[in-house]
Amino acid sequence: MAEENQAPSAAEQNAAQGGQQFPPQFFECVNEYLELTNQQTQKYGDKNISLAALFASARFNAHVFLSNVKPIAAAEERTAFLDYMSTMYRRMLNEHLDGMGEERGIDVGDSELADEYKAAGVKIGRLKDAPAAANE
Repeated sequence: MAEENQAPSAAEQNAAQGGQQFPPQFFECVNEYLELTNQQTQKYGDKNISLAALFASARFNAHVFLSNVKPIAAAEERTAFLDYMSTMYRRMLNEHLDGMGEERGIDVGDSELADEYKAAGVKIGRLKDAPAAANE
C-alpha cells in the first residue's frame, strides 16, 4: 500500500485535477490520512476501513456543509450539494482507477473521463493502444 502514500508529481497533480494545482500541504494531509487508513487496514481489513472512510467522509462533509450554509438556505441547497459531492467523488474515483490501473498494468476498462483525456492529449489505459486517428 506504500505507493498510495506517495505524493504525485506536479505534472500528475495537474493532469489528475483538470489543470488545478494543489499546495504541498494538501498532499501532506492526504498522505497522513492514507497512512492512518493503512495502519487501520492491517488491524481491521481493507473493506471495513473503506466503509469507515466513506462514512467518516460523509459525516465530515455534512458537517462542513451545515457549518457553511445559511440555515435558512440549507434545505434549498441540499440537492445541489449532494450532486456536487457525488460528481466530485465519482470523478476522483475514476481518476484513481485510471492512474492506479495504469501503474499496476491492470485493464480497468474504459474511463468515464476518456473524452477529457483525449482533449488534453493524455494517453492512459486503453487510450494508449488506440490508433492515433481515434485519439484526435
